[in-house]
Amino acid sequence: MPLIEIKTRINADLQTCFDLSRNIDFHKASLEHSNEKAIAGKTSGLIELGEWVTWEAKHFGFTQQLTSKITQFDSPNYFVDEMVSGAFKSFKHEHVFSSKENKTLMIDRFHFQSPYGIFGRVANVLFLKRYMTNLLSTRNAFLKQKAEEISDNQ
Repeated sequence: MPLIEIKTRINADLQTCFDLSRNIDFHKASLEHSNEKAIAGKTSGLIELGEWVTWEAKHFGFTQQLTSKITQFDSPNYFVDEMVSGAFKSFKHEHVFSSKENKTLMIDRFHFQSPYGIFGRVANVLFLKRYMTNLLSTRNAFLKQKAEEISDNQ
C-alpha cells in the first residue's frame, strides 16, 4: 500500500491548525482548482468523530465522488478520515499535530490502494502518487498561509 507523508511547519497555534484541517468550508476553498464540493453528509463547518462527507470533484478530466468518514479523533492532536466509497480501493488519511512554542508541526500520512490490480499499481508509480502528493501539498500550503494569517491577527 503506497504511503505519502508530508510534514508542514506552521507559525500558528495547534488548535487553529487542527480546526482548519477538519473544516469542510476551508477544504473546499483549498481545492477550488478541482471544483471540489461537499454534496452529502456533513457539508459545512467542523467535521467530528463518526461524521462523513461525500465530495464531488474533477480529477483527471472526470467528475468523481468520494465519501470519507472520521474514524479516529483526539482533539487537537490527531484525526483520521477513511474512504467509505470512491475511486480508490481504499485510503486512510492520518492528520497528526504537535506543538512547540506556539508553532505547529502538521503531518499528513496518506495510505492508499488503487483498484484494478497490476494496472492500479502501475498507475501509482506512473502518476497517482505524484498527483496525490501535489494535491495534499497544495492544500497544506493553503492551510499554512491561512493559519499564519489568523495567528498574526490575534
